Amino acid sequence: MQTHHIFARFITLLSKRLNHRQQMYLFSLIIGLVSGLAAVLLKNAVHFTHQLVMRYGNLFQINFLYLAFPMLGIFLTVLYVRYFVKDEMGHGITKILYSLSKKGGFLRPHNSYSSIIASTLTVGFGGSVGLESPIVVTGSAMGSNLGRLFGMNYKSISTLIGCGAAGAIAGIFKAPVAGVVFALEVLMLDISVSSIIPLLISAVTSASISYLFLDPGVSLNYPVHGSFNLANIPWYIVLGIFAGFVSFYFTWITVRIESVFSKIRKPGVRVMTGGLVLGALILFFPLLYGEGYDILNIFLEGDVQEIAVGSLFSGQTGNLPVFMTFVVLVLLFKPVAMTATTGGGGVGGIFAPTMFMGGFTGYFGSRMLNMVSFIHVPEKNFILAGMAGLMAGVMHAPLFAIFLIAEITGGYVLFIPLMITSTVSFITNHYFSPHSIYTHRIAQRGELLTHNKDKAILTLLEMDKLIERDFVAVSPEDSLGKLVKSISRSKRNLFPVLTGHNMLVGVVLLDSIRHIIFNTDMYNRVFVRDLMQPPPTHISPGDSMESVMKKFEDNEAWNLPVVNNGEYIGFLSKSKLFSYYRKWLIEISDE
Repeated sequence: MQTHHIFARFITLLSKRLNHRQQMYLFSLIIGLVSGLAAVLLKNAVHFTHQLVMRYGNLFQINFLYLAFPMLGIFLTVLYVRYFVKDEMGHGITKILYSLSKKGGFLRPHNSYSSIIASTLTVGFGGSVGLESPIVVTGSAMGSNLGRLFGMNYKSISTLIGCGAAGAIAGIFKAPVAGVVFALEVLMLDISVSSIIPLLISAVTSASISYLFLDPGVSLNYPVHGSFNLANIPWYIVLGIFAGFVSFYFTWITVRIESVFSKIRKPGVRVMTGGLVLGALILFFPLLYGEGYDILNIFLEGDVQEIAVGSLFSGQTGNLPVFMTFVVLVLLFKPVAMTATTGGGGVGGIFAPTMFMGGFTGYFGSRMLNMVSFIHVPEKNFILAGMAGLMAGVMHAPLFAIFLIAEITGGYVLFIPLMITSTVSFITNHYFSPHSIYTHRIAQRGELLTHNKDKAILTLLEMDKLIERDFVAVSPEDSLGKLVKSISRSKRNLFPVLTGHNMLVGVVLLDSIRHIIFNTDMYNRVFVRDLMQPPPTHISPGDSMESVMKKFEDNEAWNLPVVNNGEYIGFLSKSKLFSYYRKWLIEISDE
């Protein structure tokens, strides 16, 4: 009880003593601290869980345990989500984007911790997914709930959500610049001074926490030595094209396999299917176990022969055609392993699988190029550039990919190669897939928030709040006299004509009958069916606001009926749309 009073006094003090800008700075600092600690907790929890599982497995020296451990992790995750969280976890970044576009930045309080526990169970037992998406959801949920606790507006809540995401990325990668760029590029926050400063505070704070407490052995870190050779620019372009095609494959196969799992209705069958597919892949390709950052570190350190240990290709690193076949198979099966993990019920993200595949893409590209007598490219640099290329292609975030790899490598020696590869990969993949793996679902529904302020506001508008239902309805069989009585009760100049089943069959415009409404001789001789006219078009509840605006413009109408399979719901008016548009414009504009 005493703690509650202290917290209440703290809230009151903040509300009265600090202005809004000062609150935002303080909250971004708090979010940075908490998201940094959450990143450290998650990385270490997964690391120690992994160590414990491997110690137990090594007692038996039986690779078939790989079949059991991943399925056990997925099973425990499903139990935790079903009986403790009791909410759908879903795709983390997509959840955040949807909350920003359609839910006013609302994320449930349990998202502040549930993803940490669920992903620890999934990845610690061998799930072939990453931890970045769960920690981004954790940080974003902290920002969302803190903003709502203090009754902040949409602009401030979205900025605090961005602070949580920036802090999460900065903490888990020790990359503060990449964290800020992620919030701006992937979450598509509005770029302004009022949003940049809190993002910087959160990212720097979280990265500092990570440097203090996160064991270097559990994170990806490889310093680059040497200089960039201008003669290799054409080959980085080639790598970018290759990475773009691999990115398209990654997205395509992920969406296809997810659709297969979505058709499996029984949770137990999904767990068994996902666990068996994942276990079988790990059995033949042990390097698919877990996040895969340890494999990338081995790659970058040059111990290539170790990545095939335990697989069917063990000891074949000296046989180039055989080993390249192994690399191609890993590229083909990694997204399958990832989707089997999440499709079965596991919780995790695509960051680590994307970087993993990027490393293999860069290695494969460099080895193929180096087979040509007059070409010599640095394999390690190509591995890093490939990681950036895959992230740029899959996430549609070239800037984030560039700065993340640059910060991981501790410098900007590879800045130009990273820019070339990321840009070319993004352009290549964008030609085939205009939306990222995060956004393609909600973009198809017209619910994606973008940097285009006009489209962003249309996305934020909710049709249910715009539908007007105070129109007086009339029947086709009503006489003119009865229609006049309806006109006397209405404040509108438009009257929907409905049948007995509430089906819209037409409308009556007051302007079109004004010349006869005082002619009492016609009251019993003229009926609504003679006076009504079809509406120029209609709106469906599922229409996007962008398509709604287009219908208003194409038909030069001020009011359009909203119908669902012919059943009348109400009207949308252009004047109310403009009114709400102005309200949201003020809401999301800079203070």
